[in-house]
Amino acid sequence: MLISIVASGSRGDVQPYVALGKGLKQAGYNVRILTSEDFDSLVTSAGLEFRSTGSSIEEMLQTPEWRNTTESGNFLAILSRMTGEMKRRAHELALNIQTLYEGTDLILTGMAGMGGAFSIAEKLNIPVIQAYVFPFTPTRSLPSPVVPNLSLGGTLNRISFHITRQMLWQSVRIADSSTRRELGMPAASFWGPFRTLKQKQSPVLYGFSQYVLPRPEDWDEHQTVTGYWFLDAADDWQPPSDLVEFLAAGKPPVYIGFGSMSNRSPEETTDIILKSLQRSGQRGVLASGWGGLSKSDLPETVYMIKAAPHSWLFPRMAAVVHHGGAGTTAAGLCSGVPSIVVPFFGDQPFWGQRVNKLGVGPAPIPRRKLTVDRLTQAITQSLSDSAMQRRAAELGAKIRDEDGIAQAVALVQQHVK
Repeated sequence: MLISIVASGSRGDVQPYVALGKGLKQAGYNVRILTSEDFDSLVTSAGLEFRSTGSSIEEMLQTPEWRNTTESGNFLAILSRMTGEMKRRAHELALNIQTLYEGTDLILTGMAGMGGAFSIAEKLNIPVIQAYVFPFTPTRSLPSPVVPNLSLGGTLNRISFHITRQMLWQSVRIADSSTRRELGMPAASFWGPFRTLKQKQSPVLYGFSQYVLPRPEDWDEHQTVTGYWFLDAADDWQPPSDLVEFLAAGKPPVYIGFGSMSNRSPEETTDIILKSLQRSGQRGVLASGWGGLSKSDLPETVYMIKAAPHSWLFPRMAAVVHHGGAGTTAAGLCSGVPSIVVPFFGDQPFWGQRVNKLGVGPAPIPRRKLTVDRLTQAITQSLSDSAMQRRAAELGAKIRDEDGIAQAVALVQQHVK
């Protein structure tokens, strides 16, 4: 049986689906990952089949236009730019759509499915399992992660999910429309595929921990919170020897990295980071990531690395500073050390608030408000608050005891039967 998993976005968005795919392969399924060409090696190193859905996300995010948009945190501006990108790529993707899914028996996808996967499943009568790493099903218990600052309550919380789902659908609808034309299908509903998926009782898997976000009581039996989907470091991965020496040379440092989030002024951001570490008296591991952070003359107390498996690196830190993406937040919480979230946009502010509400990190610092004073204060608080450190360690232990991949695989097996 061939399961095609469709994922899109940055590495933090794609990696949980690769981890789930690896678990499904170990359970005996053939697994194909459909994602952008950035992640060919990530997918194949996990022993899975890779098929490209288009050009590099990294290259796109590094353009000046995208840097300015992501750092602004303006969700509507980001959706507008995403719509433009979808217009540019839609026709090419539609031409290749049937080849991408050739031989597929089951499609597993989340938001990426709105770009054509749900439609080809309808055309070819392929079963679908939905899978998300943040809340997507409407609920009364909390507002949509895109608007976490709105204390709506009750029915208005549910409405916020419907609104944000429509905004996301409209931003990618052109890709779905191109796919349906190529397949000879009538246009999809203006309101999207959500009602159809619900009527088909399509299972929905949520790859986050119940200890971080309890399952809403008003979800029905088709929504399951499985626990996180972590991808272990490759068996042959070895840390750089100078990194090992740096870690052994002093007290645990503070990790600071913003993953795929671009910065308009990488040098200025680096200066904020270095001054904050100096003022707080801490050593640091600075991850350049896709954001292009760079500094030609780093002090001896700071080590810069392009990337390293979070599962190896984070437990060796005193605290972790990151953008609050779902995958990075999961890794930070699992490590058992305090997290300091500097959100840019999307669901990142939501996860920053969850970290703070759980008492395992200080209040999030929005990227546009990041200053030396604010970051210094957050680092100092994280490293001096023993209660916060204890809560972080306890939460990390609970998360490590979960096996989200095993539970998700079991549910897939049950659905297949």
